[in-house]
Amino acid sequence: MRFIHTTLPQRVRFASGAAAAGVRAETERLGARRVMLIAADPERALADEIAAGLPVALRHHEVAMHVPVELAERARAAATDHQADAIVSVGGGSTTGLAKAIALTTGLPIIAVPTTYAGSEATDVWGLTENAVKTTGRDPRVLPAAIVYDPSLTLTLPADLSVASGLNALAHCVDSLWAPQSDPINAALAAEGVRALNAGLPEVAKDPSGVDGREHALYGAYLAAAAFASAGSGLHHKICHVLGGMYDLPHAQTHAVVLPYVLAFNAPNAPGADRRLAAAFGTDTALAGLQALRARLNAPAALRDYGLAESDLPAAVKAILEAVPESNPTPATEDNLAALLRAAWEGSEPA
Repeated sequence: MRFIHTTLPQRVRFASGAAAAGVRAETERLGARRVMLIAADPERALADEIAAGLPVALRHHEVAMHVPVELAERARAAATDHQADAIVSVGGGSTTGLAKAIALTTGLPIIAVPTTYAGSEATDVWGLTENAVKTTGRDPRVLPAAIVYDPSLTLTLPADLSVASGLNALAHCVDSLWAPQSDPINAALAAEGVRALNAGLPEVAKDPSGVDGREHALYGAYLAAAAFASAGSGLHHKICHVLGGMYDLPHAQTHAVVLPYVLAFNAPNAPGADRRLAAAFGTDTALAGLQALRARLNAPAALRDYGLAESDLPAAVKAILEAVPESNPTPATEDNLAALLRAAWEGSEPA
């Protein structure tokens, strides 16, 4: 057994109903005196509640999926103009992504308060979109200094969005098993993440107001993100980043649709990953476990339902082919990627 594993330096607070206290403690720990509070419009009231008592110098609400460069530049300018010395982000992956874009050029520390299962808060990966191309990279400056997890904050996330976001987290687990820096430690984190999400997401779908399912799902989402942060971006995420950047598809739903097709594509040439995932699901094969979970969740099924046109497929395939990691278990060609993407577009049975 030979591997090199990187564990990212980050504080994690996890407690239902304790977001405000946790954020206050982390702000004091950082010695922040001029906080930039970031939240999209739907989370304005929640963010103000969490940030009550903080030294907020600026509230910023211009948030968009895939972090357009022009939006990031306006946010960076606002942070500089108001002499912010820390960022508190309250929301999903787009909100965290904007905070990271600011930190990338300013070095400001981030306290992330997630309200979805996106997982961006636990990685040092940033992403920006310009001219319909999404560029990602890694930089220690964008890793949040602290995460404040409060499962009760996800109670207002509708069941369908919870399902899509949770399957996005599950995709972090799956991709971590064959990403460029996969190793036994992040594989163990990924497997436990699958177990937690497989237990929690059906409870969330059945009873969106129940905290127990939300706790399992959020715990699983963190493990998934921690595994992904170490392992790097595999085929699944390369596909979704291309689709999101080129066609502005909804992030979580795109991940939820694409996942079973990537799993079916890679599992035959990754028997160890297949066995590990199957054990986590408690099924004979990984794909059987994933499909059983998706059926219980009434998961998003086809890319054509989310704005991808059939005429978009050839250009998407060419862009994805250029991004496929060399470590991918199944060699990618234009033909087999075209088949994968068409099946995901149609929502046909993965095979």
